[in-house]
Amino acid sequence: MSNIDIVRAWKDASYLETLSDEARALVPANPVGELELTDADLALISGGIVVSKQPPTMSTGTGSANSPCYCSC
Repeated sequence: MSNIDIVRAWKDASYLETLSDEARALVPANPVGELELTDADLALISGGIVVSKQPPTMSTGTGSANSPCYCSC
């Protein structure tokens, strides 16, 4: 089995199901581990919290310190 076939089997569950039992036995365990998160795992995730709904501001040297930031950063 080629490396391409192994990686495809890791990424594509429907492709893995099309393989024979012998071919499936040749696919090593995915080094990334489990690809799906349980509801309990998802409950532990935090991030992306909106702290302020005001637009970012910065001083441009010509306006006030609260002038809107229109930079492309």
